Amino acid sequence: MKEEKLLAILRMQKCRAVGDILAKKLIVNVGDIEQVFKEKPTILSKINGIGAHVLKTLFDTENIKLAERELAYIKKNNISYSYFLDKDYPLNLQNCIDSPILLFKDGNLNFNNKKIISIVGTRNMSSYGRDFCNNIIKELAEYNPIIVSGFAYGVDICAHKAAIEHNLQTIAVLAHGFEQIYPKVHKKYINQVNENGGFLTEFWSEEQPLRENFLKRNRIVAGISNATIIIESAAKGGSLVTADIANSYNKDVFAVPGRTVDLYSKGCNNLIKNNKAHLLTSASDIVKMLNWDLKEKPQVQIQKQLFVELNEEEQKINDYLHLKGKQVLDVISLECNIPIYQLPSILLQMELKGVLKPLAGKMFELA
Repeated sequence: MKEEKLLAILRMQKCRAVGDILAKKLIVNVGDIEQVFKEKPTILSKINGIGAHVLKTLFDTENIKLAERELAYIKKNNISYSYFLDKDYPLNLQNCIDSPILLFKDGNLNFNNKKIISIVGTRNMSSYGRDFCNNIIKELAEYNPIIVSGFAYGVDICAHKAAIEHNLQTIAVLAHGFEQIYPKVHKKYINQVNENGGFLTEFWSEEQPLRENFLKRNRIVAGISNATIIIESAAKGGSLVTADIANSYNKDVFAVPGRTVDLYSKGCNNLIKNNKAHLLTSASDIVKMLNWDLKEKPQVQIQKQLFVELNEEEQKINDYLHLKGKQVLDVISLECNIPIYQLPSILLQMELKGVLKPLAGKMFELA
């Protein structure tokens, strides 16, 4: 990437009044991030959401100085990064509207593996939660998934360590910059994580682990994976926020049930009770829900029909997926102008005709 473009991205990131959604809107409307800062404010003000306050922060010259300083740090320390429009940006996260426009990376990260699981939960995990976390990762190891978590106390670090033990790639998503480490006692695990995966963050080098940063970090943990597992949680907690975000992204959420009297099982039990998470008892629940067990089924050669009759709505969906590739149920409904309550039965008929196949996370693609 050209230095001028990276500087523009950093400058955009530093604009407190411009979040990731608005930043993407600006870039799409103008056509290029460098052009955003060359465009006349009167033109930008015509874009929905761009008011006087946003324009003032957008063209604040102090942001240029800060961006130049961070750019110097990136160059000096050979920091890797991914822009949200680049091919090496995590695909699952790319499909999330509020994903970071820029991610910083460290370690040996490889996003070619399509099996990605986030595992989160309380910092005060019990022996029951620890045993479950270790066992579920051991059982999933044969499918070689990437294990994502937040490098925090409790469930997070347990998941990272179990992944490393079973030679799985693990990704730690940080709520601060690379010049910080939180918690400090986990500094001893940095090399192991880097050797078996690595670290991701949207925050600049000197950014501190502030409370609001952990909440922002949660959307990356939820968005980067195919499914999120909640091991243990109290009735309120950050892992429940992650579960809510995952649900908003139409991702599968799993929760480990526990005794009703256990403080750190209340959150999971409530998720299950309110149909916000699948009940998780063993790895087979994940494998079946995400269709990872397809390799175990006998390969039957079925000759495809050369010509399949589709009605008007089916043809509309077929043409749309042919153009867009795989897509989420809600988006298909919106883009094809088909009521959401009618769509599942139409998609089922198309599946039976062999022209479409369902994927994890309420997604579909042509067969």
